Amino acid sequence: MSRPSKEKRICRLPGCGLFVPGEGGGPAHRIRMTVDEYETIRLIDHLGYTQEECAAQMEVGRATVQAVYAEARKKLARFLVEASSLEISGGSYRICGQDDRRQNRCVSSIRRGDSNMKIAVTYDNGEVFQHFGHTEQFKVYEVEDGKIVASEVIDTNGSGHGALAGFLNQCGAQVLICGGIGGGARNALAEAGIQLYPGACGDADAQVEAFLAGSLNYDPDTVCAHHGHGHEGGSCGEHTHECGHHCGN
Repeated sequence: MSRPSKEKRICRLPGCGLFVPGEGGGPAHRIRMTVDEYETIRLIDHLGYTQEECAAQMEVGRATVQAVYAEARKKLARFLVEASSLEISGGSYRICGQDDRRQNRCVSSIRRGDSNMKIAVTYDNGEVFQHFGHTEQFKVYEVEDGKIVASEVIDTNGSGHGALAGFLNQCGAQVLICGGIGGGARNALAEAGIQLYPGACGDADAQVEAFLAGSLNYDPDTVCAHHGHGHEGGSCGEHTHECGHHCGN
């Protein structure tokens, strides 16, 4: 009896489920790529994740990601070379926030007031700071019954990148709202059980209120490209076009 496939965690569904050849037609056969296969292409080839980072994001082992990614690349190559149609559907997956048993936390539970929560925001002069690995302060909000009951600005004391996840864990934060963030930091936050909402900007207090109201404007694909790729001593602040560029002045 075959072993059931473990569900992969998917945070963005395909924008288009069917691709067909244009001029010249093409063979009638259709190639089907599963949603979890598509997700490996999106994370590794589009966003630049390593296979380790992709595995952490999808909450499966690296060997599983290697196999799924190899199959996805093979199907993508066939689609291009054979000029066939490509359908993206099916697979073994679950959507972020739906039955997320590992973290066992969701925005709706905060709004219902089922538990007390702490929400952290990368912070600088009242605004959401746009470079997670270089933030010098977090503003931490205590939430009860869906309302902010207290807040405090906390210095990071020189912590950076992956160490910040441990810092937030010690502060009791269960949710992080931030701007740009690298893949390595994403993994560290996931391991600490901290729910991530990147790509936010503007007034920090307003973003937390929007989060609690279920209307936070964020982008789960926001990546600070200068993080998590083996550099040492660099500053994401030197590459503002790669990190936090979505925020207007």
